[in-house]
Amino acid sequence: MCLLRLSALGDVTHVVPLVRTLQEAWPGVRLAWVIGKGEHRLLDGLPGVDFIEYDKRTGIAGMRGVRRALDGQRFDALLQMQVAARANLLSAFIPARRRIGYDRSRSKDGHGLFINERIPDRPGIHVLDAIGSFCEPLGLKQDSVRWDLPVPAEAFDWARAQWPDDGRRTMLVSPCSSHALRNWRHDRHAALADHAVDAGWRVVLCGGRSALERETADAILAAMNHPALDLVGKDTLKQLPALLARGDLLVTPDSGPMHIANAMGTKVLGLHAASNPARSGPYSDRRYCVDRYDDAARRFRGKAGDALRWGTKIEHEGVMDLVTVEDAVAAFERYRRDHG
Repeated sequence: MCLLRLSALGDVTHVVPLVRTLQEAWPGVRLAWVIGKGEHRLLDGLPGVDFIEYDKRTGIAGMRGVRRALDGQRFDALLQMQVAARANLLSAFIPARRRIGYDRSRSKDGHGLFINERIPDRPGIHVLDAIGSFCEPLGLKQDSVRWDLPVPAEAFDWARAQWPDDGRRTMLVSPCSSHALRNWRHDRHAALADHAVDAGWRVVLCGGRSALERETADAILAAMNHPALDLVGKDTLKQLPALLARGDLLVTPDSGPMHIANAMGTKVLGLHAASNPARSGPYSDRRYCVDRYDDAARRFRGKAGDALRWGTKIEHEGVMDLVTVEDAVAAFERYRRDHG
């Protein structure tokens, strides 16, 4: 069987429970996964899966390279879990008898031309559940969700070395999504972080190596009244899950770290206005999320959030200003009440 899901970090994290479902139903099943380069670094070592990287910058030549890497294999089934035009075209280079894709309501960019079966059409479900339903045309049902991400022991050792085990609770802040319009203002992050420090918590900033992430972290640190531990750009994709597992609570917009933290069992204070947390928030527990999606829909689309097509993003300039410091502090205090 072949899985095709190239990106992004959060979405490939959602695919892992499907892998577990397939493996539990059919021990020894051979799985190939065509995936993006960064996403492969995160999931490298996932048992029972042969990864084949595709770099979107390589275009058709890279697609031919994927076909060569398959070395003449013809699959019983291809699970085509990405509807972007590039992924649809890439799927044509993967020989498979059954080609399972999305239902019509979620299809776009000619997706239907590259598949011959579809998953059930169930509007109003989380992205992870939609991905999990790819096993249903195969006669299976994803009744449980299990990740067990492949995180090496040395990554946990690195995370443990970053701050002492002194009994203080730790709030991690990963302030940047790959979609800039989902990001919260730096001064609001600083105000929430100061509130946590005043409550006796440690604050740790984390993130990747992009210029935006560095600039955002610097702005948060400059606006804070208290010091925070700055780990932005200092971890690898293998160390990131271990770092997120070490925190008590992660503050982040809709982002890859949100879903990785959830997979590692860490609670998430999600900041939502541009996207609907019921669809793309932390899968296991959304009690500590701020949800201003309906407010955003009314302001920028002129209708209630539940009147929009499921999955609609409201990525407008200023949309995240609907999430106030008071909203985030209230969510933080909900966590404190529940966890002491």
